[in-house]
Amino acid sequence: MALHQHQHQHQHQHQHQHRQLGMRFAGWRKATSAKTSGTAADELTTSLTVARVAAATRLLTAFTFLWAFGDKTFGWGYATPAGKGWIDGGSPTKGFLSHVSAGPLEETFHSWAGAAWADGTFMLGLLGIGIALASGVALRVAAAAGTTMMALMWAAEWPPARHLSDGSLSLSTNPLVDYHVLYAAVLVTLAAIGAGRTWGLGRLWQSLPLVRGKRWLL
Repeated sequence: MALHQHQHQHQHQHQHQHRQLGMRFAGWRKATSAKTSGTAADELTTSLTVARVAAATRLLTAFTFLWAFGDKTFGWGYATPAGKGWIDGGSPTKGFLSHVSAGPLEETFHSWAGAAWADGTFMLGLLGIGIALASGVALRVAAAAGTTMMALMWAAEWPPARHLSDGSLSLSTNPLVDYHVLYAAVLVTLAAIGAGRTWGLGRLWQSLPLVRGKRWLL
């Protein structure tokens, strides 16, 4: 009889311990599930925020290129005086390239200044990059074109020079990294993260048969 009671008590204790372990495990699972859900929600919020910040940066950069194109084309009275726009017979490259006064490509840029092909290529680049950024399509092509343009403009200003060809101080604030380098970095970053899929036509663009499978067109 005593042995039977002892076995019954032992079984009861075992069941009680099992229930406690089960409750603890269930509580741990709920806590882990809640933590996982919270982490997933935080990651989703962060991803959306990053996507929107990238899209806003893309649109601001697009405005920069499109404004430069409009001002140089129509002479809005900012960088280009009224009546001196491209449609008025003015040259978008002559003023800048003819005043290059430092760097190994100084004479080359002087020979390009005001040339019809240079004006056309420069303006087409501004317009094409601006449209690509504004719409969110072909960002990799825009990044390649924009980086090439920024590299040429960097070479024209030649920040490494301490003095200009006439001996005067260049007033360069940084021998390597200036705003042209930063613009190129922004363009490459926007293309790399697919910034055209938010607030743009990037998703539609990449689904087109012409683009599908061709990563360089994204």
